[in-house]
Amino acid sequence: MSDTITTIGKGSLIQHGKENDRVYLMKLIPEDTPVVLDEIERLAIQHNYAKLFCKVPKKVSPSFLARGYILEGVIPLFYKGEEDAFLVSKYLKAERLLSAPSALLDRLKELLSGYTPEGTISEKIKEQSAYTIRKLTEQDIPQMIAIYSEVFQSYPFPINDPDYLAETMHEHVQYFGAFKGNELAALSSSEIDFEAQNAEMTDFATSKEHTGHNLSCLLLEEMEKAMREQNIKTLYTIARLKSIPMNKTFLKLGYEYSGTLINNTNIAGDIESMNLYYKNI
Repeated sequence: MSDTITTIGKGSLIQHGKENDRVYLMKLIPEDTPVVLDEIERLAIQHNYAKLFCKVPKKVSPSFLARGYILEGVIPLFYKGEEDAFLVSKYLKAERLLSAPSALLDRLKELLSGYTPEGTISEKIKEQSAYTIRKLTEQDIPQMIAIYSEVFQSYPFPINDPDYLAETMHEHVQYFGAFKGNELAALSSSEIDFEAQNAEMTDFATSKEHTGHNLSCLLLEEMEKAMREQNIKTLYTIARLKSIPMNKTFLKLGYEYSGTLINNTNIAGDIESMNLYYKNI
């Protein structure tokens, strides 16, 4: 059962449920801050959740920090290219705060200290690729679900539900796919907040038959191009700490690391820690 998405106050958006064992404040209307703080803590107590995770404007972050939240990441110039977003969390069960395995953190440190971003994909890779990239439509949904079901044992949002994909496709999410002929080989999405002029680059998945062809990089670069054309100013992603190739994809395209969200997201069958990356364009 997927977690529930609902609104509070004048339009603040939350997701909560036992799938991720948390409340996630996805979007905060600043004037909703007092009622949101009370409501998400009420939900956490009612359902015995382990974590509160919130993405909030910097100017209201003191209200959260005063209630025991800690800062886990920052996205500079998140709102209209002007104000930073703070990602703050409150851990309600001690075991949820246990850090990621030290071996993975050591690998991340090695990656961040020794990786030179290229900022773009070489023209040679693009020219030699046997794959084409295009925006996906409702007609592609069966192939989308097939890949997502193959790649992810679990996911924080119901990406294997055709109604969810169709609904989001017509609202605020633009999906992109890499094709070999008529076969969908990989896909990803841009979850856009047009008012705040930012987009989350997310939902990357590649069929096992098509790994090793730089498809995530090709998709990400095409999505960036589309976002620029729509006047989006800030891009970000929340990537699995365990997925070194996905971390490399964002580092290669010039994204900046800006925090690790501890034991944050149910993905691929388990609660995992996630890395935060951003890029101002």
